[in-house]
Order: sequence, then C-alpha cells, then structure tokens
Amino acid sequence: MLQEMELPPVTHTTEGHHGAFVFNVGGKNLAEMTYAVAADSSVIINHTGVDEALRGTGAGKKLLAALVEWARTENKKVVPICPFAKSVFEKTPEFQDVLK
Repeated sequence: MLQEMELPPVTHTTEGHHGAFVFNVGGKNLAEMTYAVAADSSVIINHTGVDEALRGTGAGKKLLAALVEWARTENKKVVPICPFAKSVFEKTPEFQDVLK
C-alpha cells in the first residue's frame, strides 16, 4: 500500500464535456474522480473510485481538493452527485464556496 507522501501528482484529463482527476501509478489509474460539464457550465461530479492499494491514503479527498482548486480557477460551480464527493463537501467548509 502506498503511504500518503508517496502519492503521485494529480493529473487532470478532459475530453469534450467530460473530465477526470486521477492518480496514475505505474501507468494505471488507481484513483479517479470523474465529472461532466452541464449546459450552464456547472461541473457535475458523477463518480469517485479508489483502488484498494490507495485506500486510507486520502487519495479521494486529494482528488476533490484538486477539482475544487480547478473549479475556483475556472469560475465553475460544482454539483456533487457522487456520494463520496457529496459527503466530503458536507464535512469540508473550505470547499463549499464552489458548491452550486
């Protein structure tokens, strides 16, 4: 299992109106948070997946933190449909400025 300090940088990929924030380790995406951009330009987080190898490393919250920073930079509002993302937003007041 990777320790928190060993996590690689978060990578942001986009294709059309969809995107993902991922942790890629050895050529494999071991954690990802996917989103879609709606017609009103809001960002809908629809899935978060973390491989067993990264469980307990804070990988999911780090992906959300990267998405929040990107949303701030791009002046986007976020709609967390994914239960994990919704839960972290509820527990993290410093992220709530980007909530739609």
